[in-house]
Amino acid sequence: MGARRVRLLLLAEMASWVFGLGGLMCWGGFHAGVAATARHDVERFTALRVAAPARVSASRQAADDPAQAPLAVLRIPKIRLEVPVLRGTEDRTLARAVGHIDGTAQPGTDGNIGIAGHRDGFFRGLKDITPGDVIQLDTIAGVDVYRVERTWVVSPEDVWVLDPTPTRALTLVTCYPFYFIGSAPSRFIVRAVYVGDQALLGFSSSHVSQTVK
Repeated sequence: MGARRVRLLLLAEMASWVFGLGGLMCWGGFHAGVAATARHDVERFTALRVAAPARVSASRQAADDPAQAPLAVLRIPKIRLEVPVLRGTEDRTLARAVGHIDGTAQPGTDGNIGIAGHRDGFFRGLKDITPGDVIQLDTIAGVDVYRVERTWVVSPEDVWVLDPTPTRALTLVTCYPFYFIGSAPSRFIVRAVYVGDQALLGFSSSHVSQTVK
């Protein structure tokens, strides 16, 4: 009886290891797929910007691809984030990128540009953002540079954070707390103010975080 029980325990342990390793492989494969999709969208955006003068050709390329073309690419050097910005904030969009919030200013224009992302996805690193950090927003027209002005926590009803601003600004939105289990009760906000165009400021992407303070 004792030997049989030992064999059953060993079989149960082996089964647990098999299921555990299988789950880890599936989880790793999922995140690898998301990262590959994000890289693909960044590459598509770069190609569109290079081909911006040839608008007819760019339009044909976009029509051939069933996925929407990115509006911009968001880069935050401090947290090593490079992610495409797509239209809308549906779950399908935020699973592969960050999303431009409808009703806010378009990337590359004046006003308050709202961008949302998942706290357990691309915007997890926002927990480490502090005032003074630099954010880049690559658009078809060029690279806009922003400096973080403040971060704060609001309730989901506080949509005033997305109200229009008299000058160009960038508002990043994600759920909070970052490690909350279930539907998070609050929203974490990052507000950044426009510093200038990278070309006009005269520094490269690799030095932007050290130069703009």
